[in-house]
Amino acid sequence: MWTEGRVIERIDWNSKLFSLRIAAEIAPFIAGQFIKLSQQRDDKRIARAYSLVNAPGADYLEILAVAVDQGQLSPDLQSLQPGDSISVTDKATGFMTLDEIPKGELQGRHLWFLATGTAVGPFLSMLDTPEPWQRFDKVVLVYGVREVQDLAYLDKIRGYQQAYPEQFVFVPSVTREDFDGALRCRIPDGLQSGEIEAKAGLSISAKDSQLMLCGNPGMIQGATAALIDKGLAKNLRRAPGQITVEKYW
Repeated sequence: MWTEGRVIERIDWNSKLFSLRIAAEIAPFIAGQFIKLSQQRDDKRIARAYSLVNAPGADYLEILAVAVDQGQLSPDLQSLQPGDSISVTDKATGFMTLDEIPKGELQGRHLWFLATGTAVGPFLSMLDTPEPWQRFDKVVLVYGVREVQDLAYLDKIRGYQQAYPEQFVFVPSVTREDFDGALRCRIPDGLQSGEIEAKAGLSISAKDSQLMLCGNPGMIQGATAALIDKGLAKNLRRAPGQITVEKYW
């Protein structure tokens, strides 16, 4: 279950938010899945799940994390330096993947990714694969954070804008300060008010839209309720819909 990984790079986005790139041999995975990282402490293994930011086929694993002051693992992860070792599960898992999105007539034309904080990670993994660009006419990333310094991977996101200028739409929302081109609303509020659709230049509908939600439980609950009010339904294997969710803790 566990394999030994070696840190090859740490990227510090702010004093608490960071990414780790890790060299480790794991089984092939699907974009959107997660691994667990762990450390042995005395006789106890401390393990936590982290979504992979990198696309399948990369020669490293990359995770985005925030160091929680009283966290059992995240502060230690933030202190890791290139060359340090970390235990990694040898298989990724999870169902937050494009495989779960209905195909054919039920698919719709527009794919919306709604993320808060570090939950943007699995969507970046998907965006680095050909699948969303091949399946959908428009791909929208809504990325909600509290402060501008919490926006990770902006250069990568701008790269999608350059590569797919007619297809990709980026809607950042920074709730506690102004940022050029960004909204200042929580994602559920922006869905209810119509601000997010107006910013994206697209309407959300059961006919045209598939939405994947990943983030804190409050965002998931509020955004799901707002989308149901718009006539959309949860996407279940036994009953395909338009709302696919994963709580990030």
